[in-house]
Amino acid sequence: MRRVYVVGMGPGRPEGMTVEAARALEDSEVIAGYTVYVELLREQYPEREWIVTGMTQEVERCRQALCAATQGRTTSMVCSGDAGVYGMAGLMLELSEEYPGVEVVVVSGVTAALSGAAILGAPLGHDFAVISLSDLLTPWEQILKRLACCAMADMAMALYNPSSKKRRLYLKRACEEIMKHQAPDLVCGYVKNIGREGQCGRILTLSELAETETDMFTTVFIGNSRTRRIGDHMVTPRGYEI
Repeated sequence: MRRVYVVGMGPGRPEGMTVEAARALEDSEVIAGYTVYVELLREQYPEREWIVTGMTQEVERCRQALCAATQGRTTSMVCSGDAGVYGMAGLMLELSEEYPGVEVVVVSGVTAALSGAAILGAPLGHDFAVISLSDLLTPWEQILKRLACCAMADMAMALYNPSSKKRRLYLKRACEEIMKHQAPDLVCGYVKNIGREGQCGRILTLSELAETETDMFTTVFIGNSRTRRIGDHMVTPRGYEI
């Protein structure tokens, strides 16, 4: 069987990877991925052939992985977190129609919303939304609309890609949009470098978050109106009577 796995590798460290994901990588002769993610895996799988491309070269990377599979070499396309959450699973399945005879197997992983939430405590204990602030593939006005709708619905949120060198003020603008519908003292938090060297997190208010510097390796958590700080933890209650 000609097969390509699309593997969610979790935060990046071996212990944060699911058993199924590790088995898929062990089964693979070729591993494809974005430069940063490949560097997290090279030492664990030294005998593999590697397909490595940079940011914005996702389509090319997927085609190379599918081509390797057509040659009878079991291949894995790796993504951080979960392959189906801002990962390569959808694109691989779309392109697979051009490569008949190749089976695409999606292997789930722990997305940053979940691994980061565990570090802060329980910020996603009730209904929540996951929204990326990157406007590379989604218009900024549409992102703002989604933020506003979630804030009006009083939903907790996990924000991916909060800022970058070219998007320094995006998180500030997002917070300002949310503050049109939520209080400035809303409990929020963020975690940088989840599961990697330099991991750190902080709990703060929505107004403080608006003035906070973040990067592409930061995941931001916006509470709902019932979210509170309990010691060093951010907690969004499920609603149990206690």
